[in-house]
Amino acid sequence: MAQKPSIPKGTRDFSAEEMGRRNYIFDTIKDVFRLFGYRQIETPAMENLSTLMGKYGEEGDKLLFKILNSGDFLSCVDRCLAESGDYVHLAPKICEKGLRYDLTVPFARFVVQHRNELQFPFKRFQIQPVWRADRPQKGRYREFYQCDADVVGSDSLINEVELLQIIDEVFRRLKISITIKLNNRKVLAGIAEVIGAPDKLTDITVAIDKIDKIGLDNVNAELLARGLSQQSIDALQPILKISGDTDARLAALRRLLEGNETGTLGVDELDFVIASSRHLGLDAVLELDASLARGLNYYTGTIIEVKANDVEIGSITGGGRYDNLTGIFGMPGVSGVGISFGADRIYDVLNSLDLYPEGTSSSVRIMFTNFGHEEATATLAVIKKLRAAGLAAEIYPEASKMKKQIGYADAMKIPYVGIIGENEMAEGKITVKNLADGCQCTLDFDSLLKML
Repeated sequence: MAQKPSIPKGTRDFSAEEMGRRNYIFDTIKDVFRLFGYRQIETPAMENLSTLMGKYGEEGDKLLFKILNSGDFLSCVDRCLAESGDYVHLAPKICEKGLRYDLTVPFARFVVQHRNELQFPFKRFQIQPVWRADRPQKGRYREFYQCDADVVGSDSLINEVELLQIIDEVFRRLKISITIKLNNRKVLAGIAEVIGAPDKLTDITVAIDKIDKIGLDNVNAELLARGLSQQSIDALQPILKISGDTDARLAALRRLLEGNETGTLGVDELDFVIASSRHLGLDAVLELDASLARGLNYYTGTIIEVKANDVEIGSITGGGRYDNLTGIFGMPGVSGVGISFGADRIYDVLNSLDLYPEGTSSSVRIMFTNFGHEEATATLAVIKKLRAAGLAAEIYPEASKMKKQIGYADAMKIPYVGIIGENEMAEGKITVKNLADGCQCTLDFDSLLKML
């Protein structure tokens, strides 16, 4: 017996009904992006590995899917290196390409490569899959879609405020209650300086970013293992234990970072973004979280993370400012800020809360029965006119028993069944059956069009 086929762990198939739901998410996000003046681009699924490596920190580099060179990929490799198990140095010699880890670094590459063709500030959105060699678990996949919006070529904090509006509008339309968590990388840099460990900023951010998952005690243990002194760890505790509402947390941060230029600038930026967003009256809850780091080395200013209030799942949107990202590709001095919607986690949230509107599983409004060649020919002419008017319609392909044909329409969640038999052909009418209540009536084409 042949082995049943399967797919890799951390990936998923999506049925036609599921794709209807996913497209509802994608279309909602696209509509809001366009509303704010963002324009769509695409980049290849695979990038040169040199483009990706070193952009996500040590943790991120480990999660890159690398693509073996075609042909005899070991022909130019020192056999001793191949047999040593030194995969860190071996990988670049046998893999020149990798699957993209996110959409931000490829976007930075795109901006540098096409700089002479772009008008700055440049606002783009991108909806494509990304891949991470992570351990699959609930809400965490190896292949998933990101929906990104970024603006480069502007230092203005108005961009951050508009991105928060985009987040708020998307989740308002999807009817998901959210909390937007905010921090600033300058605040984190200031914290590292205040506790006497400026050279340990990356170690600090990677560790404290896990505080919600592993708890404060385990974060402290990891900081110690990463080489921070006990004195620095003790000095960090008041910052990690800041509590109260957002105003109280801002005031506490300002006191703790008083005299530190970098940290105070970060607090000022947070203050502006939060105050401006409140003035616009967002539906989302805004929360300052001094431990939020997002774990990515390229952030330099505002950091954004979104949590669903009614479902236990990881962040469903994230982002931030990255002043230096294009500099690594030879184009320094171009500031950028962006956000990324995690479409797969949003999909899981909507499934958990059953928030999909009617009609997402099927776009077809009416299915016509098939009584044979002559009736089908007349029916196809009617369907053509409906489609020309922008209405999705179909005909059952075989002249099967009526029960089977109507059963198909019901299973496909098509609301109406159209019937064109001998009588209807003679009168130029269509009989329409409403599958929700079982009622039926006979209409001319114009009345049918109006009803649908």
